[in-house]
Amino acid sequence: MLTSIVIRTLNEAQYLNGLLTSIHQQKLSNELRFEVILIDSGSTDETLKIAKHHNCMIGHITRKEFSFGRSLNIGCQMAKGEILVFISGHCVPKDKQWLQALCLPIMNKQADYTYGRQVGGEESQFSEHRIFSKYFPQQSKIPQDGFYCNNANSALSHKSWKAFQFNEELTGLEDMDLARRLVERKGKVAYIAEACVYHHHSESWSSIQRRFEREAIALQKIMPQVHIGRRDLIRYIISSIWLDLRASLRDKTFLKNVKSIILYRFSQYRGSYKGNHEHRILSHKKKEIYFYPD
Repeated sequence: MLTSIVIRTLNEAQYLNGLLTSIHQQKLSNELRFEVILIDSGSTDETLKIAKHHNCMIGHITRKEFSFGRSLNIGCQMAKGEILVFISGHCVPKDKQWLQALCLPIMNKQADYTYGRQVGGEESQFSEHRIFSKYFPQQSKIPQDGFYCNNANSALSHKSWKAFQFNEELTGLEDMDLARRLVERKGKVAYIAEACVYHHHSESWSSIQRRFEREAIALQKIMPQVHIGRRDLIRYIISSIWLDLRASLRDKTFLKNVKSIILYRFSQYRGSYKGNHEHRILSHKKKEIYFYPD
């Protein structure tokens, strides 16, 4: 069985070589093979040189055309595999069993869409480590309840992609949108803790805010009943900071992390609040700010 690994990139040279090297070191059963497809949206660093060195198939998408869903659909159209695997260009598998573990529930017809565990890299903020722990626990769930999913580390049957495809108009959360439609049609989503990757994030506070802002805009389309009021905003900021500070005290890293905790949680929820209240049709300039942050 062939699996097609689709990677979206924009200046991912820092971690891409480690990712591609790890992919080629995966231990697979005799029935599983892979190809690697890279969809680049205008890299100016060594990204494409690294991809060519590892013999990746390369597709391109312009800034004007770009959305997360459209870039994935382009990669899926190029793919020959029965299983489509999606991984971020700044994620690196934790071990050599990652690919087999991620694909196995689809191969065994236990699920149509799987996603694996994510843990922060050394440079990830303390609060982001906490978010990863919340959404990506140490226990698998095959299948899971609900439609949460994350394309930084996931796999989807080609049949399911062809039936639903990714929404190309969303500013993010294209994974949850497809999973929601899949589950509504009795499809199954599974969480695979054993398919773990290191997710490396090194962002400015403004980039963090924009990331949560564009995801909140997308969430309006997926779950329009979700509304964040000013009281919610204040409560979320205060409670998340308090819980993170308590955790840092337990970890004996309070002084090291106190400033970053406050700034991260403020950026996160300010972005979520702004995105939740953005109801205008986004201009091309505004989309570039979300998709191509400084």
